[in-house]
Amino acid sequence: MVLERLLAAAGYHDVRATADPREAIGLFGEVDPDMVFVDFHMPGINGVDLVSQLRTQTGAESFLPMVMLTADNTSEAKHEALLAGATDFLTKPFDPTELTLRVRNLLDNRSLHLLLEERVAERTRDLEHARHELLHSLALVAEYRDDETGQHTQRVGRTAAVLAEHMGIDAHGAEVIAQAAPLHDLGKIAVSDNVLRKKEQLTPDEWAHIKRHSLIGARILSASRSEVLKTGQDIACSHHERWDGKGYPAGISGEEIPLTARIVAVADVFDALTHARPYKPAWDWDRACEEVERQSGAQFDPEVVGAFVAAVNDGEMQDRHNAA
Repeated sequence: MVLERLLAAAGYHDVRATADPREAIGLFGEVDPDMVFVDFHMPGINGVDLVSQLRTQTGAESFLPMVMLTADNTSEAKHEALLAGATDFLTKPFDPTELTLRVRNLLDNRSLHLLLEERVAERTRDLEHARHELLHSLALVAEYRDDETGQHTQRVGRTAAVLAEHMGIDAHGAEVIAQAAPLHDLGKIAVSDNVLRKKEQLTPDEWAHIKRHSLIGARILSASRSEVLKTGQDIACSHHERWDGKGYPAGISGEEIPLTARIVAVADVFDALTHARPYKPAWDWDRACEEVERQSGAQFDPEVVGAFVAAVNDGEMQDRHNAA
């Protein structure tokens, strides 16, 4: 009560308090405070233990001032409180001027810390956005070499997101796949135009050359810690693997293949079938759908094919696949 009156006199009116330490954890989560005062000696739980529990909810990098109130001014008490996560101390009885100055300084430091956090987060978002734009531009560079519209990568991203949603993947996971899927053929930037745009059947050497794009794309994406780009690495490396183990580059099978790559495999092939390429005309929609179903359990994961069929039947595949 004394502390509340002193804070109010200093102009701090948004104060919540409890005399029961058992209520403190719930109150802390309810009000999301900018500053916490905790008494050192309390019934049921002492201040050191309470500060330690509160710190588990703030995160290691959060700057939230926690001030220990105590009549025990010994070094041992201070060391114990600091180890638990206390920021500062106020010795009872309180000096009103000291209290006001401590509170003002700690809140100023918190405001500066929050501002810095926001600027760092904004800069991180800008860098991540720039990284995504650069890699998507590289994906388009590769894509324009055998799809003059440059839309294949984006259609594959939209289709893969539909499949992910129909497989029960949450909205965040589906969005990550949508962003990562367009990077699936990034490695094509290292494939010769003479091979990539060849209309005749490829020779064994040419086929070996073009298959390298999976590993090259994965290598380009391997240095990032971004969730999207790590997903893109899995997709780039494994979207030409087959459920029956007859794919490339590793010849893995079944659930050894990352789920994201199994999803993009269906989206990629379906889009390639329904659009013209230098070596083939476009297939009509129904024929392409029948081919995807026919490859269930052979080229494709049956569960992904099931999601594909469901998306086609409810009309969402047509809507999303053909979206501008």
